[in-house]
This record gives sequence, C-alpha cells and structure tokens, in this order.
Amino acid sequence: MQDYLYDGTFEGLLTCVYHHYYTEKASGIFPSDEYQRNMINRFCQVETDPEKAGRVYAAIENRISKYDLRRVYKAFKSDVENKEMKILDYLVLGFRVGGRISRMHAHETVIPIQDAERHVSKDIDKYLGLVRFSECANGVMYAVVEPETDVLEFIAEHFSDRFRNEPFILHDTVRGKAVIAHCGRWYISSFTEKDVPAEGSDDKEFRKLWRTYFNQIAIKERINPKLQSSIMPKKYWKHLTEMQPDV
Repeated sequence: MQDYLYDGTFEGLLTCVYHHYYTEKASGIFPSDEYQRNMINRFCQVETDPEKAGRVYAAIENRISKYDLRRVYKAFKSDVENKEMKILDYLVLGFRVGGRISRMHAHETVIPIQDAERHVSKDIDKYLGLVRFSECANGVMYAVVEPETDVLEFIAEHFSDRFRNEPFILHDTVRGKAVIAHCGRWYISSFTEKDVPAEGSDDKEFRKLWRTYFNQIAIKERINPKLQSSIMPKKYWKHLTEMQPDV
C-alpha cells in the first residue's frame, strides 16, 4: 500500500481511485501541497488523467447511481477532514452494493459522506439568500461570501440567471477565488483583494436607503434578536447591508 498525492481537483481524486484498483491499494490520498512526508509511508505523485478519471466517473454513475455521484462530489467540496479516503471507502462499498448505499444511513462508511453532503447543501441554501451585491465604479456588481464549504459553483448559476443582464463578481475570500459572470455566462477564477473593483460613488447612498427601508418595514413589537441570531447566525451579518450601522 502507498499514499497517493494529487493536485486537489476532483478529476485528480478520481485518478487516484483508478490507481487504487489497478495499480496499488491506497493507504491515504492527500493534496500534494498538504502532504507531510515521513520515513514510514511510501508515496506516489499521481498526475491527473482525464481518461482514467472519466472511467471512474462513468463507473460511479452506472454501477452505483447518478445521485451518489452528486453526493460524492458535494462531499469533495466539503471541509471534512481526510475526505479523500472517506470518499474512497464510500465508493468501494458502493461498487459492492450498488445504489442502495444511499439508503444505508446508519452504516459507518456512509455517515461521514452523508453528513458532508448535508453540510454543503446547507451552505448552498444559506448563500442563495444571504448574498448582498454592491455596485462598483465600473458598473460591475460585487459581493463577498465566506462559506464554510466550497459552494461557489453550486450557487453561480442562480445568480447568473438572476443578474443575466448585469456583470457581477461573487468573491469567496476564504478560498481566494470568484465567480465572474456576464450575460448569463460565468466562470470561476482565482481572485484576491487587489482585484476588487473600486466602490461606486452612489453605492453608499443606495446601501443607506436599503437600511432605511429595512428598518421602516420592521414591526418593532415583533423584533426578536435571539430568534434572529438562531435563524441567521451573527457570523453572516458583516456582509449583509441591512445589518450594518449607518455611518
């Protein structure tokens, strides 16, 4: 057995799964830039191979299910520790039992992937409703998100459709990347604070008007900060226009 090191992509992980079956069993699978070398474990740098990855992709889809392919991909986008080996264990079991693996809710191999999928799905749902855009000086709409999991590509289509006629940037500051979109098309690119467009001259006034509107429609007798915090934790508030103080 040996450790497999890969480039951090889903295709790279699937290539490692291929080698687990056709080259040598994996004792571990790790992103290359996170691997701690030692004197005990043998390791091999795996070059991502689209053909090998494609064969594993098709095998998951055909021998397990399309649902489980999506589940595994969501788990890959999670922040679960040692997710690569947990995904491998799930696939090994899935290739044995087929599509019924997704119904084996209490199985020790299924639980981590099931939980990871739910975590990502919850993050997706939150950010479909918690993104606030500002207009930059160049007319581009800009928003910041700080998701716990890597959800940009899952929410990109929603905002691309919503802002079909407006260019926008949806910036994940945790992972240093962003959705760049215009005219219903989008792609994900690396993105840093230095790339952020200048603030638009009218944006501060628009944000103030929005806060005024938000406060005016609120029913004071029904304001419940404790309930509000339980539904929408305070860690999300700093990017919400309506939760910022007037300056």
